[in-house]
Amino acid sequence: MRLWSLHPKYLDSKGLVALWREGLLARKVLLGKTKGYKNHPQLIRFKNHKNPINAIDTYLINVYLESKLRNYHFNRSKIGNKFTEELLDVTETQLIYELEHLRIKLETRDHDRYLELKNITIPDPNPFFIMVDGDIETWEIQKES
Repeated sequence: MRLWSLHPKYLDSKGLVALWREGLLARKVLLGKTKGYKNHPQLIRFKNHKNPINAIDTYLINVYLESKLRNYHFNRSKIGNKFTEELLDVTETQLIYELEHLRIKLETRDHDRYLELKNITIPDPNPFFIMVDGDIETWEIQKES
């Protein structure tokens, strides 16, 4: 499960669809409607929010809005109608780490998208997050180089 901190505008079509599905799975986990993924590290930040469901829905509405810009047909009824104004922090270093992770995926999967992202140094976050200074997030599972 990867719940990108990056703005969904950076994702290719496969990535955006996968993010929507994984976000909906995360929502089910937070609602207690599935047995798997309960302790997945990517969920920590949502679990720690004072209202996890409103937090994941706020995150997902931004994914949904990106899908609308691309004329995709994501099912809006899969998420709630209550959102939060209490945004979460994400570190600049985390965003840069995720951008590099995405670039590696796109280099073979969608080379045109890869080229579009090639010169971005500091990416925008999903609008649910506020970029702050800091290291890679403690919940991130880093791949060894």
